[in-house]
This record gives sequence, structure tokens and C-alpha cells, in this order.
Amino acid sequence: MQELSDFIKLNLPFISDEDLAFIKSKFQQQSLQKRQLLLKRGQVANRYYFLKSGALRFIFGEDRELTAWIVLPNEFFTEISSFKLQAPTRFDVEAVSDSELYYIERAEMELLYRKFPAWQEFGRKIWEAMAVRMIDEIIRFQTLSVEDRYREFLQQPGFMQHISVKQLASYLGITPNALSRIRKNIR
Repeated sequence: MQELSDFIKLNLPFISDEDLAFIKSKFQQQSLQKRQLLLKRGQVANRYYFLKSGALRFIFGEDRELTAWIVLPNEFFTEISSFKLQAPTRFDVEAVSDSELYYIERAEMELLYRKFPAWQEFGRKIWEAMAVRMIDEIIRFQTLSVEDRYREFLQQPGFMQHISVKQLASYLGITPNALSRIRKNIR
């Protein structure tokens, strides 16, 4: 659980060892195999997750072809629209490689928010960072060419190890054939 501890300390550098131990005691570990679903369309999200290793993708649509979001190691996440509203999710959340996660149930997260004011700060920092990432993604999608967006993905360490060309093409909003042509032109 060292990765989770390090992540929490990065966001809450002044947390005591005692408080950190209590917080970590509320998390459980989960393993997923490649292509295994973490969350299935129609279920209600009731957990927050921290991805230790591997990668996940949020898949939108019945055809399972639209990769709407990608989660990489050291990210804290949930399917927030389902979690917040306690409504059925519109996504399948699938492991794109063997993955290790830590999770905390909604009720335990709420307990931590009540017990530790610093944990509220942690939650705020996590969602502020996620909001910035989402805004950046939207701006990139609206202002950059597909080639430039692809080049940006190439700059992210380890990103291309985790997802297939087909999944990346879906995330970029193009066909795998179009991505193959872009990759050929960039080489």
C-alpha cells in the first residue's frame, strides 16, 4: 500500500502517521485481469479507487467502441456522475491490462470526510486536478489536430504500453486505419 500512502502524503504532506494509518485501514485491495470489468453499465458506483498498476478505460455506448476516458497508475478516481447522483452509470470501466487497485466504499469515504478535515482538502485537491485534466482534454480535442493530440500521447511516459491502437483511436475519435496513417506519417 506504499503507492497509496505516497499519493496521500503528496496531497496532504502534514498528515500524521496515525491518521494516515487509520485512513489506509479503510481501503481494500482489488486485482483485475485484462478485459475484466470494474464497473458495468447500469450499476451504481459506490467506491473511490486508486490505481496502483495497469490501466483502465471508461467505455461509452452499446458497441463498446468509444473509449471516453483512460485511467493510468497513481490516479484516484470514480465514475463521478453515477457516484454523486447514485444513478446507474452510462459506462463500462474495463481493465486494459492486468491491474491492481485500492478502493474505499462510499460510506467509509464519508466517514473520513467527517473525521478528518484534512481529508476534505484531499478530496478537493483530487477533484480540482481532475477538473483541470478534463478541461485540458476538451481544449485539446477542440483546438489541436488529431496528429498533434497523438504526439502529446506519445510524450506521456508509459501511456502507449497500456492501451491498444484501437483503444487509442477510439479515444482520439478516429478509426484505427486513420491512426495507422497518422503513425506512418509521423515516423
